[in-house]
Amino acid sequence: MKNNKAAEKNTRLTYDSSIGELYRNPVGHDALARVLLQLGLPERALTNKIVSGLKLGTVAGLTRKKLGTDFFDALLHLVNSEKEEPVVSHGQITPRWWKEAVFYQIYPRSFCDSNGDGIGDLPGIISRLDYLKELGVDALWLSPIYDSPNDDNGYDIRDYDRIMEEFGTMEDFDRLLDETHKRGMRLIMDLVVNHTSDEHVWYRQALADPNSPYREYYFFRKDDGSRRPPNNWSSFFSGSAWNYDQASDCWSLHLFSKKQMDLNWDNPAVREDVTAMIRRWLDKGVDGFRMDVINYISKAEGLPQGNETIGALMGYTGIEHYYYGPRLHQYLREIRERAFEPYGAFSVGETPGLGMKMCQLVTGEDRRELDMVFSFDHLETPGHVRMEDYEYDLNYFRDYMIDWMEHYGSNCWMSLFYNNHDNPRMISKITKDTRCHADLARLLAVMQLTLKGTPFIYQGDEMGLANYEFTSMEQITDVEAKGYYEEHIRREPTEQVFAVILAGTREHARVLLPWNERLPSCHEGLRQKPREEVFETYRELLRLRRQDETFIYGDFCVLNRRKNRFVYQRTGKKTIYIIDCNLGSRPCRAFAPQGQWELVYGRGKAGNSGPERNQFRDTEKLGGYEARIWRRISES
Repeated sequence: MKNNKAAEKNTRLTYDSSIGELYRNPVGHDALARVLLQLGLPERALTNKIVSGLKLGTVAGLTRKKLGTDFFDALLHLVNSEKEEPVVSHGQITPRWWKEAVFYQIYPRSFCDSNGDGIGDLPGIISRLDYLKELGVDALWLSPIYDSPNDDNGYDIRDYDRIMEEFGTMEDFDRLLDETHKRGMRLIMDLVVNHTSDEHVWYRQALADPNSPYREYYFFRKDDGSRRPPNNWSSFFSGSAWNYDQASDCWSLHLFSKKQMDLNWDNPAVREDVTAMIRRWLDKGVDGFRMDVINYISKAEGLPQGNETIGALMGYTGIEHYYYGPRLHQYLREIRERAFEPYGAFSVGETPGLGMKMCQLVTGEDRRELDMVFSFDHLETPGHVRMEDYEYDLNYFRDYMIDWMEHYGSNCWMSLFYNNHDNPRMISKITKDTRCHADLARLLAVMQLTLKGTPFIYQGDEMGLANYEFTSMEQITDVEAKGYYEEHIRREPTEQVFAVILAGTREHARVLLPWNERLPSCHEGLRQKPREEVFETYRELLRLRRQDETFIYGDFCVLNRRKNRFVYQRTGKKTIYIIDCNLGSRPCRAFAPQGQWELVYGRGKAGNSGPERNQFRDTEKLGGYEARIWRRISES
């Protein structure tokens, strides 16, 4: 593999630069790609000769009325902040355990309740470790279990060194970690360090004493007498990103809920305390961390006003000042050097808003920042957002995956997922027709476990769980959905607002799993029956992936990408597989290659005893949402 060290190549862009030059800049590329995604426009809208040759000054003049006079000023400031370009290698892949592993995300509150109080807990997780081992996963990811007042279900941490009482004790955690390792599995924690709870001792002391050293741990601003927020940044949970405290006559920054106060990472003491906390958990034997909204930790100096046009396009005003902040790379390298590398710990960052080029700049192996990231652009069809009632198009998922498989590089590594605790179930986004859900769940499993990258299964995926039929806001505990409801109910019909919440709320992924006997009162009666055929599919595919590294390190090649078709080949040192997927609900003609192939997954596998029985036939059909996996039979 060639030297992947990134060089400072980017030339400073000005109004004399062209759209094409802007698009070739890594930050410019991802920013413009985001705009295209939001507008539902194809890449050729920018890359055609006419548009790509336009000067930015010309475009700024033509769009002044729509975008405003300072839109391109803000855009140029953002793109010129990045001096380096990602270096993409297509050489040999460096083996790592986390590339070969399949992770299983556990949302502790809704996984398994051991004492019948309607709340999942650590003893409940321990009781299901054999189930997870039987399923075939290699590592567990625990959503936050730290002490928390639960304003955002544990993502508002009050004490990083205590376990939430509802979940158990530190002794329970130590036993969970030990039992997980005994079964040959690993365990990673959720690291939430962009913000703390407003009940954390740091924030309490900062609020109580203006002269406290902890005052500089957060972003405080004295009110100027207007009782208006210090800037126009908006919260991800609706409203302003600033909370006013009358007793101190001060505002404090919270990008999320009013009880989740943003930490000031520019303060070296914050970084030292966070690093020390990480090391304490690694000392216990934790194998790594998923890092919550980790790309938000660096904010622009002075917290300047957000551009209203960018805010409208991105959905959140001010986001250009922190989603790829000026010292992000520095802080990620510090964490890795001081905490992760001494323990050989794994890191995967949640990085909303970052596109492929920016992800390459934080995950390139030479850069020593993050091992992997969660990018979310594949979760919504272009032109749509999560809080919207629409049907997801799997053709977009196919095109997105092909793009990343072919261009992300062998020195970076993808995460593969459809669901997590922050999203509704993907099968319900694709179709509300429950008759298709079992086939669709199996199709998604095939793609997730045979594409190149590390799969992250979310609890219940292997059961074929879909969205729930909530009937009122009384059943919704999701603080984000509640904020959306309060903001939109003032100007939109109730039925319309609730329909959007029903389509996009995180609540669907947070209902206790079906094996629990007692549900909280708000979820009473909300039950789904696990689909055994989906579980068996996951177990079969996990076994197949574990037996052959072709599905991990093998080359990827697309054979058919026509409408509702996704056929690709994985080629290893000794084996070749073809994965034939029907992305639509109607039957289609199966893919028909030349040569001898053995069916190793799919309808008709049982009873096919010889190569002749497993040859492709032109007329053979794939059912709706059906997938098959074929292995080349050696002719020697």
